[in-house]
Amino acid sequence: MCGRLSNTVPSDAMARLFAAQPANNLPTVPNFNICPTNPIHVVYNEGDMRRLSAMRWGFLPHWYKALNDGPLLINARAETIADKPAFASACRQRRCLIPTSGYFEWAKDAEGNRLPWYFHRADDQPVVMAGIWQDWQDGAGSHIRSCAIVTTAASADLAHVHHRMPVVLEPQHWAKWLGEEGKGAATLMRPAAPDLLDHHRVATTVNSNRASGAELIEVLEEF
Repeated sequence: MCGRLSNTVPSDAMARLFAAQPANNLPTVPNFNICPTNPIHVVYNEGDMRRLSAMRWGFLPHWYKALNDGPLLINARAETIADKPAFASACRQRRCLIPTSGYFEWAKDAEGNRLPWYFHRADDQPVVMAGIWQDWQDGAGSHIRSCAIVTTAASADLAHVHHRMPVVLEPQHWAKWLGEEGKGAATLMRPAAPDLLDHHRVATTVNSNRASGAELIEVLEEF
């Protein structure tokens, strides 16, 4: 599971990195505590153009009649994404890239306390996650574009914290995931290479979805 994100990459830098046309509704950065249902940066294809836009983090199946009409779908498991009714169509037709600076995951200690860890690339480049997206409309005609992060089994070096991790895409695979290079996107849904990501304990301040600031991703020195 991937339950919280950070993003410090300026929107204009993201647009250049992905050769994407930026929208006017992009979320404010830096944000060190991006929570489910928050808008996040997403790169997707529209026609022959890549676009960088904001989408709700929390996938809304077309049969939801309200935002809270079912489970909050922030992640989609790679092993079942092609078969799940909520995700199957998006997996085939609406794949996207979700650029972040890193993400948080929680482990429990012997007393059951939730202890947060922060994951980021060892080379300090953006962590670009595989995603899917969908347009949704409620009964009043309001439109929301939503997305979910694709997850897979954790790589061996990260599994001691959590057994799942996001699918992290390298630059040479972005086009294939977006559907720009034909078939084969399913082969990309695999754990990250060993040592691609670094991770460290951070303070439990981030356990609150109201917390903010760069200190949320700082190394917990006493750990």
